[in-house]
Amino acid sequence: MLMPSIFRENLFDDFFDDFARPVHHMVNFGSPQTSVMKTDVKETEDGYELHIDLPGYKKEDVKAQLKDGYMTITAETNSSNEDKDEANKYIRRERYYGNCSRSFYVGDQVTEEDIRAKFEDGILKITVPKKEPAPAVEEKKYIAIEG
Repeated sequence: MLMPSIFRENLFDDFFDDFARPVHHMVNFGSPQTSVMKTDVKETEDGYELHIDLPGYKKEDVKAQLKDGYMTITAETNSSNEDKDEANKYIRRERYYGNCSRSFYVGDQVTEEDIRAKFEDGILKITVPKKEPAPAVEEKKYIAIEG
């Protein structure tokens, strides 16, 4: 059923945002911002290259962890701005704290030593090699036959 489009995809999008869905932060009128950590994944012959956008973050704000075959990237930032008048009273005081994370399955055979990461100009570049899973040894199981 077609709904009248006023601000976004349909008339009720803005109304139901507070109830059923997370609130979108508006960058431009009518276009919701998806969160940071936009990621490009490129497959190469030897592995995968990930380019993760982290604008405004510093290298020390970013952490990467490998656990149970999942690589998790976490970024955290904390900033504050203070403006005071001549009497040292606050005119404006703003604080911001934010964090975000993303996980990627890279396989159980990949180790921390295999992964290469570089943070440059607000972009985290990660190289993950392709590793074939070790062939599983098939164990023969027999059914007991009674006589």
